[in-house]
Amino acid sequence: MKRKSVHFILTILIAVLLSSFLPWWSVMVAAFLTSLFLSLKKSAVFFVPFLAIALLWFIHSYYLSSSNDFILAKKIAVLLPLNGNQYLLLLVTGIIGGIAAGVAAIFGKQCNLMLGLSKK
Repeated sequence: MKRKSVHFILTILIAVLLSSFLPWWSVMVAAFLTSLFLSLKKSAVFFVPFLAIALLWFIHSYYLSSSNDFILAKKIAVLLPLNGNQYLLLLVTGIIGGIAAGVAAIFGKQCNLMLGLSKK
């Protein structure tokens, strides 16, 4: 359990650090790096970075949207088939970021195995 929580926190910290000077895909780099050096097993390889980045993106988008009373989020939610529900838009945002991070984490785990970095 400790390894998963360290991986979760480290993914968030690296993602926040990288997102200050890189575009949106910096979360993928963060998930890749943490999975490359901190190996997880089975489905945790996908779900720990998925949850970390989904939570990060949801909270960040909520923070940005709440500062303007969700005006832009409501307009975007009308354009997408979300019936104008801005909270559903924030959830979709988090899920998209989480999927990107989860796939990058799986790639990091595969590179870890290929390079022989994990201790067996």
